[in-house]
Amino acid sequence: MDYLDNLLEKVREWARRLIEALLGPEPEPEAELIPIPVNDPPRR
Repeated sequence: MDYLDNLLEKVREWARRLIEALLGPEPEPEAELIPIPVNDPPRR
């Protein structure tokens, strides 16, 4: 039974590492866009 317990522990560790590698760190929110003023003369 010790063999199975050790095997399950290793599988759990590999799964945890795989999930961390695939998901990576928490994504940062996208930066807000800064409005750029445009000199647009009025049209007639």
